[in-house]
Amino acid sequence: MSVQTSSIIDAVADDFAIRLLGWYDRAARDLPWRIAPGSDAVPDPYRVWLAEVMLQQTTVASVAGYFARFTARWPTVADLAAAADADVMAAWAGLGYYARARNLLACARAVVADHGGRFPGSEAVLRALPGIGDYTAASVAAIAFGRPAVVVDANIERVIARHRLIETPLPMAKREIRAALAPVVPADRPGDFAQALMDLGATICTPRSPACAICPLMADCRARGRADVERLPVKPPKKAKPHRHGLAHWIERDAAIWLVRRPDKGMLGGMRALPGGDWGDARPAESGIASVDHGFTHFDLTLTLVRREVPDAAAEGLWWPIADLDAAGLPTLYRKLTDKMLERDA
Repeated sequence: MSVQTSSIIDAVADDFAIRLLGWYDRAARDLPWRIAPGSDAVPDPYRVWLAEVMLQQTTVASVAGYFARFTARWPTVADLAAAADADVMAAWAGLGYYARARNLLACARAVVADHGGRFPGSEAVLRALPGIGDYTAASVAAIAFGRPAVVVDANIERVIARHRLIETPLPMAKREIRAALAPVVPADRPGDFAQALMDLGATICTPRSPACAICPLMADCRARGRADVERLPVKPPKKAKPHRHGLAHWIERDAAIWLVRRPDKGMLGGMRALPGGDWGDARPAESGIASVDHGFTHFDLTLTLVRREVPDAAAEGLWWPIADLDAAGLPTLYRKLTDKMLERDA
């Protein structure tokens, strides 16, 4: 590559970052885990990591309250590492994808045990921690430590796929997106750059009706003006999800219901729940007193509630006051059922 060609590439990369960061300095979202652009404050790796884990497959609006409660109750990674599993799982209830909560605890404990309570700044070392994949490692390295990491989430995929008109379907397109992004990451503000792309995708380059006319990258966006811009990034056809059925048991005594703790491994692992059998393809023979439909990543479930008189003698559980069910930390699936039952009896 000639010196002249290299200079042109560097100028294009600098211009992309300058336009994006100039927009971010004016329009950055005010988020509880974020250091505002231009601030002299130093990002807390614990807060950055916690937010990134919570935000996986979840919206900012859903996460804000959980983040505030977690950081008030466990303000440092050492505090979280010392927390009881049941307390963390209960505090996570309703946020979904419960394996993240189990990994959250495992990671916090590994940071305390293996790194003296301080998050490592290296992407490679971060990836070795429980529950931290490529995206989270890059995010923490860039945002918390200022490392020039290539951060790619769903918002960034959309921005870059449109800007560069990448028509390869996901997930195969990820390699092209990363290759397009790597040369334009600025060495001096990699964290702000990553967050700027996230904000651009969340507020301007949206899945539907993108606001192209006010986009700071519109001048050289290859998808601008195309009738099919909403098609990008191209996603593979959705596969039909199987539908499963299951029973849950309502066992009531003295204004309390019997709750169990689900096995640590498997769906909703480690969470408090109503007792019941396994989930399968066959519809239950009992009609039940209430039922709910709930979607998981790989299947849909209809869970039917049936009344039982006494707990299974072999089951370990506890009587939980009905009036205090909010504190039980039931996953959304079971909270839907208990709400239906309480509405029915009201």
